[in-house]
Amino acid sequence: MFVIIGIVLVFASLIVGYTMHHGNLLVLIQINEFIIIGGAAIGSLIISQPLPMLKKIISGLIATLKPPAVNKQSYIELLQLLYELFQFAKREGLIALEQHIENPQESSIITKYPSFLANHHGVEFLCDTLKIVLSGGVPAHDLEELMDIDLEVIHETERIPPSAISTVADAFPGLGIVAAVLGIIITMGSISEGAETVGANVAAALVGTFFGVLMSYGVVGPLARKMESNLFIESKYLLVIKASLLSFAKGAPAAVAVEYGRRAIDPDNRPSFKETEDSIKAVRS
Repeated sequence: MFVIIGIVLVFASLIVGYTMHHGNLLVLIQINEFIIIGGAAIGSLIISQPLPMLKKIISGLIATLKPPAVNKQSYIELLQLLYELFQFAKREGLIALEQHIENPQESSIITKYPSFLANHHGVEFLCDTLKIVLSGGVPAHDLEELMDIDLEVIHETERIPPSAISTVADAFPGLGIVAAVLGIIITMGSISEGAETVGANVAAALVGTFFGVLMSYGVVGPLARKMESNLFIESKYLLVIKASLLSFAKGAPAAVAVEYGRRAIDPDNRPSFKETEDSIKAVRS
């Protein structure tokens, strides 16, 4: 919602300021310039990225228009899930976890927490790590290194979409200049048609430069940074899982392992100790 509000505010402020200076809005509507710049930007993105990554880029852009998937409530559900899994393992034995982590979509425990199940990175990270714990023979420091490797690979892969959008944002001013140069070429060809025609063509060419700079710094660049912000939130979610799993692997009680995870949550979304305790009591009941 705030992304849409921000974009509307960017364009509204430009239009209001332009009209206050008695500018003609029709001059800014240069469809040919928009096609040149927009088409070249999309084409360069297609050249630089494979199809699977293009799909991730589109998903990432759509995600910027939605509220964050990770919030205080989703963290509470995550802590409840971790507590229930850890308690189940303590009570029934580690091997009893296998039925839940092999097919998490069919698990009687995991399916109770849809916000976690919707996070495919979280599901894979938790289940794959628990499989290593079940196999035994992996010291805690080695398990931590293994999780760090997994998190690093996930982070590097997920950074590609915002990085690609940021590259497109950086290219927009240059593409605006390309469109402007093409407009000047057209202007030179019509120089004998009089000052009015030349002026109109020059104005159209300058709109290309204006549009390129506007899209770079006013729209596409901020969208790239919003995607990076969403990525940061996602990475914090996985760090919470890591902290709890590592504590559990060291033999800590379920409640203590969950507290390690709670402490890893950023202060803006971190549930209080009492809220966590109450959520755990709800699991017990």
